[in-house]
Amino acid sequence: MVQFTLPSNSKITEGINHKIKEPNESPRKLVIYRWDPEDDKNPRLDTYEIDQSKCGPMVLDALMKIKNEIDPSLTFRRSCREGVCGSCAMNIDGVNTLACLKSMSDVKKDIRIYPLPHMKVVKDLVPDLSKAYEQLASIKPWLERKNTSNGNANNNGEEKKQSPKDREKLDGKWECVLCFCCTTSCPSYWWNGDEYLGPAVLLQAARWVSDSRDSERKERLKAINDSLKLYRCHSIMNCTRSCPKGLNPAKEIAGLKKAIVTEL
Repeated sequence: MVQFTLPSNSKITEGINHKIKEPNESPRKLVIYRWDPEDDKNPRLDTYEIDQSKCGPMVLDALMKIKNEIDPSLTFRRSCREGVCGSCAMNIDGVNTLACLKSMSDVKKDIRIYPLPHMKVVKDLVPDLSKAYEQLASIKPWLERKNTSNGNANNNGEEKKQSPKDREKLDGKWECVLCFCCTTSCPSYWWNGDEYLGPAVLLQAARWVSDSRDSERKERLKAINDSLKLYRCHSIMNCTRSCPKGLNPAKEIAGLKKAIVTEL
């Protein structure tokens, strides 16, 4: 069941039905969550009908077609359209994913689109990710080197090189685009989001803990060795199932726990 953070004492109501006015070779309906904080009204579900034969194959293509041709007030985030920026993360057909990577052909019935669950909504399909980015900053997602003249060189000016074998340790971690599909699919984060860092941030923590060029491995492990920051993860595996990049945050979180036990 998908749940969302809504204004108090509110419920989602049926909204406007935007029917296509011209002959339609390949009709497709999209049911989209709408909420504008300036209207002081309950959230609603608007229905849009498009001709899929005159649209690109992805859900993001349909959203852009709706915004450009039917309803310019529809609000959502997007940028690269290639699954690289993570901007267009939303809940489509009950699954958190990237709209630019989700093919409309994968959804057999009407395409139902909501913002990422359990986040405050800024407007329509745009969630407020402020807290998630604060948590990301807390794990220091950058290289740290002691006794160096700059962030990636020794005192004598030599580059801190990394072997191919050490570089391979970052695979499965660096590919994360911080879309927070995994974090917002995690029940532990729904219940403890103020303290638990969540799968996306912990995956980033694992990326920097595993980097051979970083000199603060133990300090990073100590910083997340906390009953709430890390150990609220109960390996429910929603994070792995929902990652649109095919990554495994649950595995990396387990790796962090193992490293803390064996190294601290």
